Amino acid sequence: MVLKFYGYHKSTCCQRVTAVMLEKEVAFKLITVDFASKEHKSPAFLEKQPFGQIPYIDDDGFILYESRAICRYISTKYTDQGTKLIPTDLNENALFEQAASSEQSNFDSPASAAIYENVYKPCVQLPCSTAGRGVSDPTIFEGLIEKLDDKLDVYEKILSKQNGQLTEAGSGIMEREPNVARWFKDISSRLSWVSVKAGITSNP
Repeated sequence: MVLKFYGYHKSTCCQRVTAVMLEKEVAFKLITVDFASKEHKSPAFLEKQPFGQIPYIDDDGFILYESRAICRYISTKYTDQGTKLIPTDLNENALFEQAASSEQSNFDSPASAAIYENVYKPCVQLPCSTAGRGVSDPTIFEGLIEKLDDKLDVYEKILSKQNGQLTEAGSGIMEREPNVARWFKDISSRLSWVSVKAGITSNP
């Protein structure tokens, strides 16, 4: 049975899940949630996702929300299918969880906020905006990029010992440090991410 995936193809959280499903070669169908009509706040939606956020999945009646939880679920359920994403060795798994926690705590917060400020905010209807839509604030954006830059200094050191959307938001920060740039080039050139950027909504 094809997994039902409720979200929006340009949402970063949805893109995270889509990339994992493609890496694991999972058949899925994206069911687009209509934000304009506030479908995500409807009683039917809130019954599945009580916080009124995207994404959530319906896997043959099993409902799950939160993108990282979905990614782990997919990776575990299809552990022997597609690309191996989560290590099973105790130490390697601990290092994976360390990296995943670091990403959520240190990278995702400023990166997602910066993307929202320059990419999504101008598209959002805001009652307080005289133009009807939000207006990007360069000061806020640069402040977020500065915070992210500090974090990437640490990532540069980490990645020097090991063998996405920010560029679209108007920042070349992912290319400033050589090891970060190498890592970013590797992951952003994967077929799964290329398909995500192209707006894929189903597989196969």
